Amino acid sequence: MTAISDIRADFIEKVGQITQRENMPRIAGRVLGLLIFDGKPVAFGDLAQELQVSRGSISSSVRMLEDRGVIRRIGLPGERQDFFELAAPPFAGFLEGALRRIRQTRREINETLDALPDDARGPQCRIKAYSDFYATIGMALGHALEQDLAADRV
Repeated sequence: MTAISDIRADFIEKVGQITQRENMPRIAGRVLGLLIFDGKPVAFGDLAQELQVSRGSISSSVRMLEDRGVIRRIGLPGERQDFFELAAPPFAGFLEGALRRIRQTRREINETLDALPDDARGPQCRIKAYSDFYATIGMALGHALEQDLAADRV
């Protein structure tokens, strides 16, 4: 049987790899993995020590996760340093960011579509199909965001 500490370490590293595939720093994912697994506020300094990375790496990673609405900075009575915990709801920030990017992409595609003359039927059809593709993704992400916001999580 695998020790819980090994499972924890594996999960933290997996989340780091997942976020790296999503074009985010691996350290940000490792911070997120630790906060998800432990489920309690963690001090800034403890994040650096636990993940064995520099305070600068932690600083940029937590800033990115905060900006995306995934974690939040809190103060605890009697403590001088910042603590971090999962935001509520934590994953809506990822969905909102993805939805913003999809909508922006579709707007950019539609600018080209709108600029085409009426007699450019071939390009219009292909570009419209491309725009519709992003519209479908946007609807799916919007639905996923609604479901996430409505979910009752621990």
